[in-house]
Amino acid sequence: MSWIETLRTTFGDHLREQEPMSRYTSTRVGGSADALLEAGSAEELARMAELLWEQEIPFMVLGGGSNVLVSDAGVREVVLVNKARSVQFDEVGENPTVWAESGANFGLLARQAASRGLSGLEWAAGVPGTLGGAVFGNAGAHGRDMAGSLKLAEILHRTKALQAGRQLEFVKEQWSIKDMGYEYRSSLLKRNKGGHLPLEFLILAASLRLERSTPELVQARVDEYTEFRHSTQPPGASMGSMFKNPKGDYAGRLIDAAGLKGKAVGDAIISSRHGNFFINRGQATAQDIYRLIALARQTVADKFGIHLELEIELIGDWKGYGSEA
Repeated sequence: MSWIETLRTTFGDHLREQEPMSRYTSTRVGGSADALLEAGSAEELARMAELLWEQEIPFMVLGGGSNVLVSDAGVREVVLVNKARSVQFDEVGENPTVWAESGANFGLLARQAASRGLSGLEWAAGVPGTLGGAVFGNAGAHGRDMAGSLKLAEILHRTKALQAGRQLEFVKEQWSIKDMGYEYRSSLLKRNKGGHLPLEFLILAASLRLERSTPELVQARVDEYTEFRHSTQPPGASMGSMFKNPKGDYAGRLIDAAGLKGKAVGDAIISSRHGNFFINRGQATAQDIYRLIALARQTVADKFGIHLELEIELIGDWKGYGSEA
């Protein structure tokens, strides 16, 4: 039995085949996934992942699709779309927290906290994507990041027994800040996923620290950050920040100084408002954006001797696109 037949037998009507990934990404580009599943709860997410692991079928997890670029050639592994969005606030005692499943919208979660007069997530009110993506990539804004907010992350991972013939073991653990190994826009999980290794873990949920305040004070800070974000970051279909800021500098400033603001390839353009945002003007392809990435990297390297590191993740089949962007 082929892997696609196994999926049909295992998941039935839940399985979508040849699903356009442009429907699931904030930049609205990307070819089709051979197979796609949606999980509506952390429990369902874990169950689907365990079934895929048991069958040795490669898969990836996609949240809000805001920090990824999917190839025009599409995705050969199974795409597991995370729509686990349950949220629970604990306001009892002196140290309030919020627990949420990893598919919860992170910006919405921050705004819900603000409406309750709970401080600590104002910086995240305008951050796109899901809580799981924020935990995975140590998302940050306005001088704050997930490393300063996370209390515990609920992680599911698989382990292979050393003895031949034993079944896979699925382990659920609670990881602290120390366990996550946070660095600037990175975590132990993100670093271990490098090199296109098979997925060995999932972020199921997370608990975040909050502080007591008033709705008026918290909302005022949210409004301040939101206004700043709107004044400095462009509207339109983008992935958010394209490159990590190099130490002591800003990727957007370097791209601007290299004369690349407003540079276009096909229907993709580097924003004239912020050089670290690449916009799909309507009909851009992933290849258009990929070529802009390569151009920005090469030009900044030639002019300033600085190698820009991607903040986004390249997903799918990139064979035939030339050297790595």
